Amino acid sequence: MPEGSVRNFDEISDRLDQIIATVRSKDTSLERSLDLFDEAIELGSRAVDMVDKFELTPREADKLEQEYDEDAANESQDS
Repeated sequence: MPEGSVRNFDEISDRLDQIIATVRSKDTSLERSLDLFDEAIELGSRAVDMVDKFELTPREADKLEQEYDEDAANESQDS
């Protein structure tokens, strides 16, 4: 999957996994690894931008806050 065809967060994550596998291969040249590193940096920046722009609906925010409160309560009981 070429970098230009990556459109969403899951595709970015998949592409980053592919890059990691390729760079770990002993058959990958240093030059190719550096090119892939540059691509990974760009993809990471795009992923961060996506996360920064992501907004929860009020219902999702309430559910997330409730789960956080439940987790915090369970942790305090374990201590």
